[in-house]
Amino acid sequence: MNLMGFPILTAVTFFPLAGGILLLFIPKAQEEFLKRVALIISLVEFVISLPLFIYFNEGVAGMQFVERIPWIPEWGVNYIIGIDGISLLLVLLTTFLTVLCILSSWRSVERMVKEYMVAFLILETGMIGVLVALDLILFYVFWEVTLIPMYLIIGVWGGPRRIYAAIKFFLYTMAGSVLMLVAILALYFLHGKATGEYTFDLLKLYQSAFPINTQYLMFAAFAVAFAIKVPMFPFHTWLPDAHVEAPTAGSVILAGVLLKLGTYGFIRFAIPLFPLAAFKAVPIISVLALIGIIYGALVSMMQTDLKKLVAFSSVSHLGFVMLGMFAFNVQGVQGSIYQMINHGVSTGALFLIVGMVYERRHTRMIADFGGLAKVMPAFATFFMVVTLSSIALPGTNGFVGEFLILLGAFKANPVYGVFGATGVILAAAYMLWMFQRVMFGEVTHEENRTLKDLNLREIVILVPIIIMIVWMGVFPKFFFKKMELSVQNFLYGIKARYTESVTIPRLGEGESIVVEEGVGDEGTGTEGQHMMEKE
Repeated sequence: MNLMGFPILTAVTFFPLAGGILLLFIPKAQEEFLKRVALIISLVEFVISLPLFIYFNEGVAGMQFVERIPWIPEWGVNYIIGIDGISLLLVLLTTFLTVLCILSSWRSVERMVKEYMVAFLILETGMIGVLVALDLILFYVFWEVTLIPMYLIIGVWGGPRRIYAAIKFFLYTMAGSVLMLVAILALYFLHGKATGEYTFDLLKLYQSAFPINTQYLMFAAFAVAFAIKVPMFPFHTWLPDAHVEAPTAGSVILAGVLLKLGTYGFIRFAIPLFPLAAFKAVPIISVLALIGIIYGALVSMMQTDLKKLVAFSSVSHLGFVMLGMFAFNVQGVQGSIYQMINHGVSTGALFLIVGMVYERRHTRMIADFGGLAKVMPAFATFFMVVTLSSIALPGTNGFVGEFLILLGAFKANPVYGVFGATGVILAAAYMLWMFQRVMFGEVTHEENRTLKDLNLREIVILVPIIIMIVWMGVFPKFFFKKMELSVQNFLYGIKARYTESVTIPRLGEGESIVVEEGVGDEGTGTEGQHMMEKE
């Protein structure tokens, strides 16, 4: 389905790539002009992505804006893209954060500006491609495309240990990708042998039923690839190095979008393709998520480097995302998706704030600060709002996501809910303690007395984030109504196949689901009564 005959999803996906190619023809010497053109390209990309939200039909549970073009038909490979309520918000988060990343790089990136901007725009195309691809080979191509520019952003424009961090990031991600590719090929041949149709079409593969032992193996392959990307404990060790060494914008897009490709992979591929294995894996995934929540918070509390503290906090926050997702009820899954967006906004803002103070002091050590609220009152105000969002203060976006996740976790297993709630307490402890040491007290270092407050460019970067924090915290229904039916469709499909062990077709393009009773309102063991109807 195109928008009024225009392939809008293709345009949103490939416009940044076209912009990156355009930048190649601009002389390197014109750095200011290069930055302006890159910023304009990212702004136009954000604007043309907005109709996806405006014209998205929230009464349809299936894929929308679907485009199908034969690519290598003799091998069952096709160009198939589309979005539902789950991927819609992540696409918009990507286009939103890319604008802020390019604007934040205005002064911090001083060498090879042209190459940097090209890499960022190619990365944007790769990330959006992962979120919209409905063919497994197309998905894998975009998945690998994101790896190369991020490797370069860390390895070329990063800190002193950038080569080590970039190689570690590359090796971890590639190891998971190889496992996933093997599983994709196995899925292709198993489906072809069972049905006579060899295809990588995700919507057709959803309708396949595989023996439980086969599901265990293929779910494990997909799950390891996605767990590395999230990253879940114990696959998280690449993340702090990558964050600390990456330039500010690289850390923002890594935390804001790239990590979400792992959580999105679970909800789009691993769980619905292998629902029997996914339900059996609930205790393992939930326990690892809880370890990540508590471990990430405790390690964050011990950090002396601001950026490393925020990096380890991502391990904790994304543990919440996984916990809610594997609760397999409406509250948990909706909270998980919402928390993906919240983390991108709030943690992205924290990395921006750390980058702004680093540009002034060229240090990120907490001990080198103190009393900054007296010399940088505007900075302190923005920092405070973002900190409160990160600890899930009611009225901010973080509260909505974590509340729903904990509600879903309690319904699925009260023990998981209790341990998950400790993460909220620990987050408040390490974030508020960090904020106190940096912003309050006496100005103990002479260099801090002459620091300049935020300039206009920095305020322009942070204001949209503050608006999103408050908007998502006060009016969550504005966002939930777009994902509601897609989440119900997701849960209905996997639970029906789990309880009946038969092939249950998911809703396709233009179909909707009417739920007479809540989907799994008592956790993973109950089933609501449903009625499908053509719209």
